[in-house]
Amino acid sequence: MTALAAPPEAVVRAGGTPLHRLEMLCDPGSLQLIRSEVVSTAMGARARCGDGVLGGSGSVDGRPVFCYAQDASFAGGSLGEAHAETIGRVLELAARGRAPVVGWHSSGGARMQEGVAALGGYGRIFRRTVQLSGQVPQISIVTGLSAGGGAYAPALTDWVVMTEESSMFLTGPGVVREALGEEVQAGELGGTRVHGRNGVCHFVAADDLDAARLARDLLGYLPSHRDAPAPLLAPRRAGGPLDPGAVVPAESRRVYDVRDVIAALVDGGELLEISAAWARNLVTGLARIEGRTVGVIANQPRYLGGVLDAASSEKGARFVSKCDAFGIPLLALVDTPGYMPGTKQEGAGVIRHGASLVHAFAQARVPRLTVILRKAFGGAFITMNSKDLGADYVFAWRNAEIGVMGARPAVGVIHRRELALAEDPEAERDRLARHYAESQLRSQVAAASGYVDELIEPVDTRARLAWALRSLGGAR
Repeated sequence: MTALAAPPEAVVRAGGTPLHRLEMLCDPGSLQLIRSEVVSTAMGARARCGDGVLGGSGSVDGRPVFCYAQDASFAGGSLGEAHAETIGRVLELAARGRAPVVGWHSSGGARMQEGVAALGGYGRIFRRTVQLSGQVPQISIVTGLSAGGGAYAPALTDWVVMTEESSMFLTGPGVVREALGEEVQAGELGGTRVHGRNGVCHFVAADDLDAARLARDLLGYLPSHRDAPAPLLAPRRAGGPLDPGAVVPAESRRVYDVRDVIAALVDGGELLEISAAWARNLVTGLARIEGRTVGVIANQPRYLGGVLDAASSEKGARFVSKCDAFGIPLLALVDTPGYMPGTKQEGAGVIRHGASLVHAFAQARVPRLTVILRKAFGGAFITMNSKDLGADYVFAWRNAEIGVMGARPAVGVIHRRELALAEDPEAERDRLARHYAESQLRSQVAAASGYVDELIEPVDTRARLAWALRSLGGAR
């Protein structure tokens, strides 16, 4: 291995070369190169990529990390046998050292001149990536065009960061034009607007430097490997209002941004939101409570009223499984009227995707906390980390409503005949709904039956969550 001095700050900001990208990621002076050639220039020692890729190891905040960066200026970053061997070597060392892997991707896919050998190289990379899945964190940063196997490779990792000008797709614009007669630009086919909304891309960064910072931030929330604890930082005060209930309207149909509630509960009000543009009716992200990493999954009333649907269920299931794989405790914030009804959702496989979220929560071994903020109805009450699904602690705000469905639709089913005969059906529905809500939906009813562990005031939520995490001790 060869150690290189960090380049000037102006060069780092410009980015653009594999070496600069690796140096932006790693702590200053920590980068050691693997399978590279060092040449002398007027600027000092510099590395030349071996067959279009540069591998290395270094540290991020003092913790070991392995990394590699493809070179789009060498044969379009295409992957040949030697190129694949370098990436495979980095993945092998990461497995042996039990350290995270960060890959910078910019590749036109398999190198045509090498034929099946190039395809075999991708196969070996895919296999090693999958074998590492859930063992050490794997982050991909897409900085240019990544096509074919160059798109599959990042998609197999845990988290994908795309810079704003990047794109990724299995078949490029030229193939689309030849096969379908469709004219499309790379950004329209596989840019950040596409993949941010379909869940392929977890984060969008402005440029290389922003991507490096984002990857470093993400690693700061994660353990080095599945059997290690996540970094424990000094506790900080929460951000936002001291009382999270202040941002939640009492009326169940009024919208608000659940991220304001999260800000009032977590250290510094900071949430590293994951897949922010995909399935926006569910918020997922990493935060800290008393310095400890937690995975937050929350219904978002600002979009679709916070209902669960096929896309949000898939998003939630992926996130829950990822947190469980790396020992990150889960916090579910619940405010949902249930599942989205209709032919479109049934056709989209909402049953299958909803079941995947149930499965993810039910099999998770990490500490699991739930807070019901305003309402939790029907199957969504069960799915969002209910006590019977295995939550360790379920808290509810005192004014929350919990039941099979909301009061008005419930009485429409239960008292259908009485309403049909009533002189004033709407007035009668209102009267029956008030009675149903009082007798069936109050959080006190669920607490008395043991479905909720404790009724709490909103202002006490952070303190109760901190206590619950301490009491569980982080054990799987």
